[in-house]
Amino acid sequence: MKRMKRSTLLVLLAAVLVIAAGAFFALRGKSSDAPDKKTEAAARPSLTVTVAKPESTELTVTLPANGNVAAWQEASVGSESNALKLAEVRVNVGDVVKKGQVLATFSTDSVQADVAQARASLAEARATAADATGTAARARTLQATGAMSQQQINQYQTAEQTAKARVEAAEAVLSAQQVRGRNTTVVAPDDGVISSRTATVGSVVAAGTELFRLIRQGRLEWRAEVTSAELGRIAAGTPAVITTASGAQVKGTVRSIAPTVDPQTRAALVYVDIPNALQNTGLKAGMFARGDFQLGRSSASTVPQASVVPRDGFNYLLLLQPDNRVAQLKVETGRRVGDRVEITTPLPADARVVVQGAGFLNDGDLVRVVESAARPAAEAAK
Repeated sequence: MKRMKRSTLLVLLAAVLVIAAGAFFALRGKSSDAPDKKTEAAARPSLTVTVAKPESTELTVTLPANGNVAAWQEASVGSESNALKLAEVRVNVGDVVKKGQVLATFSTDSVQADVAQARASLAEARATAADATGTAARARTLQATGAMSQQQINQYQTAEQTAKARVEAAEAVLSAQQVRGRNTTVVAPDDGVISSRTATVGSVVAAGTELFRLIRQGRLEWRAEVTSAELGRIAAGTPAVITTASGAQVKGTVRSIAPTVDPQTRAALVYVDIPNALQNTGLKAGMFARGDFQLGRSSASTVPQASVVPRDGFNYLLLLQPDNRVAQLKVETGRRVGDRVEITTPLPADARVVVQGAGFLNDGDLVRVVESAARPAAEAAK
């Protein structure tokens, strides 16, 4: 009985030892497998990305400026007649007119009456002059006979000259009234666009009163303000691109540069002709506009815009390393053309920048690279 109890205890003790040994080896195996799983997780790529090499691209060298749009020249169209009633106004603001086109007319009743009176005065003066001329001629025939005194003869000759002078004066009055009659129509002094109108039907205006203002030939210009330090980079004939308030772009050419610089702002005005101003409905005289002077072209290192990552107020590129990890590099950007950006910071000769997925990566991340069909830089610059 005692021997059976002892054997049972030995069996139980052996079973406990076997279970304990199994548990020990099982826990040891789990602990040894954990580092392998951690290593496997650490070696897994964070993201699948595409990369591209920086390319040399021909970019335009520009000089930005701001300024106002103004009329090339404005003509003031007014009345040359005095105290006449305005009878008809034929144009309005914005109308395109031709040189010599009638813009307005005045009432001609009083002018026609004055012309008729002047003609009658001229006829009377001519009749008086003819009578004086005949009397003087007869007096000169009697001069040799002594039948008439020299004093009387001189009086007849003086009356003849006076009568002729009155004829000339009457002719001048008639000419003035005829000119006044022609001035009853207001005509355009040049081709252009009516920019303002103060003429009102029925008003009686004085001579010299402005009735219309005309933008000559419909030409507009952009008066850009350029600092004295940058003024030497611009010359007559330099092309410029003007951006309107709506975002539309209009091409122009530098016509002239102001000979003086404002002593307060240290800036000079550059006058840029805007062709076909009548068709460019986005530009109006008096508007503020910004633009760029096209100074030439230069070679630059560019990358796709998607590869530039803005962070904390700076721009970064993520460069692919030989071990497929990325290194973050702070860069300075320059000009933009299409979907490419100029990088002014020097880059390694064999640099490869992350494009797709760059914004989701951090310095040192492991990535998987896939090929992508990149658009050539030459096409992007067009």
